[in-house]
Amino acid sequence: MTGFEARPIGRVESPLTDLASAPRQADEGAPTAWLVFDEAVAEGLSGLRVGDQMILLTWLDRADRGVLRVHPRGDTTRPLEGVFSTRSPHRPNPIGLHRVEATAVEGRRVQVRHLEALDGTPILDLKPVLDEDVGRR
Repeated sequence: MTGFEARPIGRVESPLTDLASAPRQADEGAPTAWLVFDEAVAEGLSGLRVGDQMILLTWLDRADRGVLRVHPRGDTTRPLEGVFSTRSPHRPNPIGLHRVEATAVEGRRVQVRHLEALDGTPILDLKPVLDEDVGRR
């Protein structure tokens, strides 16, 4: 296999700073956060609007990349499972997948609700959700 390079295009600004106390899923009390994009990709935000549903891809930079088996949800009473059958952030390529909704768009900054990513988490990409109700752009 050949390697490849992924470059961050921005960072998350969030009140979440500690992995241990962060919610495990967005619906478990994840706060509003800002996505702050680099100037080099600012044009890519053209057309984004409040209310847009998006898939945010992040690099979970504080994850342990050597983990292959985990107790689901950190519950040691549950049997170990392979990371590919869980949502664990600890995995060989710790790519975060987050469904978010834009609540504000201000230049290179996009505010989103219910993001469980930690402050400073690198942003890899942002894509629109393609539901039946939401037309393709």
